[in-house]
Amino acid sequence: MNGKPIRNLLLAGGVGHPAEVTAKAIGEVLTPHGIVTDLEEDILRGCERLAQGSYDLLTVSALRWRMLEPRFEPQRERWALSMPEPARDAIRAHLRQGGGLLALHTASICFDDWPEWGEILGARWVWGQSGHPPYGATEMRFDRDRGAPLVAGLTDFACRDEVYQRLWLASDVRPLAHARCPDAPDPAWRDWAPVLWERHWQGGRVVYDALGHDAASLDHPVHRELIARAALHALGRSAPAAGRSGP
Repeated sequence: MNGKPIRNLLLAGGVGHPAEVTAKAIGEVLTPHGIVTDLEEDILRGCERLAQGSYDLLTVSALRWRMLEPRFEPQRERWALSMPEPARDAIRAHLRQGGGLLALHTASICFDDWPEWGEILGARWVWGQSGHPPYGATEMRFDRDRGAPLVAGLTDFACRDEVYQRLWLASDVRPLAHARCPDAPDPAWRDWAPVLWERHWQGGRVVYDALGHDAASLDHPVHRELIARAALHALGRSAPAAGRSGP
């Protein structure tokens, strides 16, 4: 891809989700499309950088929330986060100015003191309701009847991942793919769950992909192509044809 590089700010890191794993995988997927990714583990500092207006795409693959439950006390000092208004404003302004948002996996758990974040993504983790089976074999099925360019021509695939179940979903969410963990010990967690959709929020394009726990998922060739398409879609650019790994 010729011309000025497209700049992507990646907010990543959290309990059990090393930022360097996410950054390596996403960088390898997006670089061939002219997208340069900057990693930021400090969410508030990242939002300050975003507010400067130099990023075209914001990617959120972090696991940062208030961690109010007692079981999270050992990790709270390092990872707990309350989202202040300037940080919220930076994300809102990015989208209102036409910037793209690619949200992966744990993004729906983030920023639990900011309900509007769930409205932006179209999903929100609900403590006491949402959950997932143990990390393991995962089947991904695209909903071809939607006819969306984002998934056209992509083949169903299997990998190892976590499948989030029972999220709160916005009423206008139209899933483009579902996934399940067929070997979950509890049959109640074997259902197909919506894991992919696209939407708009006040001028910005948003794609949420609920998979992507680790390299075993992020490095799968079909998932890599999906992530590239999702980023380009969020940027308002044409996605590559199925089976192509570069521009």
